Amino acid sequence: MLAFAVAFFAAALPNAVVLQPVANMYSKPTEDADVVSQAVYGTNVAILEQKSGWANIRTPDEYTGWAPLTALKAAEPYAASGKVAQVQSLFAHLYREQSVTKHAPLLTVPFETKLEVTARPQERWLEVRLANGRTAFVQAGDVSLNASMLSTADMLALSRKFLGLPYTWGGTSSFGYDCSGFMQMLERRRGVNMPRDAQPQADWSGVEPVDRKNLEPGDLLYFGSSPKRITHTGMYLGEGKFINATTYITPMVRIDDLNEEHWTRLLVAMRRVK
Repeated sequence: MLAFAVAFFAAALPNAVVLQPVANMYSKPTEDADVVSQAVYGTNVAILEQKSGWANIRTPDEYTGWAPLTALKAAEPYAASGKVAQVQSLFAHLYREQSVTKHAPLLTVPFETKLEVTARPQERWLEVRLANGRTAFVQAGDVSLNASMLSTADMLALSRKFLGLPYTWGGTSSFGYDCSGFMQMLERRRGVNMPRDAQPQADWSGVEPVDRKNLEPGDLLYFGSSPKRITHTGMYLGEGKFINATTYITPMVRIDDLNEEHWTRLLVAMRRVK
């Protein structure tokens, strides 16, 4: 399989499509390296370099990292035009036929996954073309054909949908987010494309400083030892509460109290999207 993948990519197009539900991106071309981010199923990525069965890829948010070639398929952009469904449930099963009982799912994909729609054989089901060319079926209730940008209030309501999901270092999907991946996703749902990591987010030109006494729901909170050593982020909900993906006490997406000594001591920056 690896030999085939290497040969296939020898004449690869600049674009590749992620074939795994969630593909880890590593700092080096080895699974022994640290995970720096992830790319979800169907994401179109640019191939920057290849080495020993690995590809250095760049995701649409300009993040780079190494992924195994077996997690990718060299192809024209996937779900970039035509009728596209976007997963709105936390997860969506994709089936080989219009039934949830006959066979196990072919694949389970996370929130925000985009799928190419080829037909709607009945109200309950959509037929989709997968990134590997295979046909599959997804229940219409798991996706949206017209995913629109959310208001701040709707984005804050959406954030609670993820409560209890596990914290995952480098995570960018509903299989597990890290703190900055979670914030980036929430902002993306209201049409804001901000940097991937917490420090670049706080330093980003698309945000402006805000005083604690003037915090409003939807403002971004940054924690660390100093404004230039930020290691964590969350989103203010109002009434002293904020939502975050954290490893503190319980590693999960949860709501915390900004007035707790632990958080007050580490709070070093507050930002509002311009």
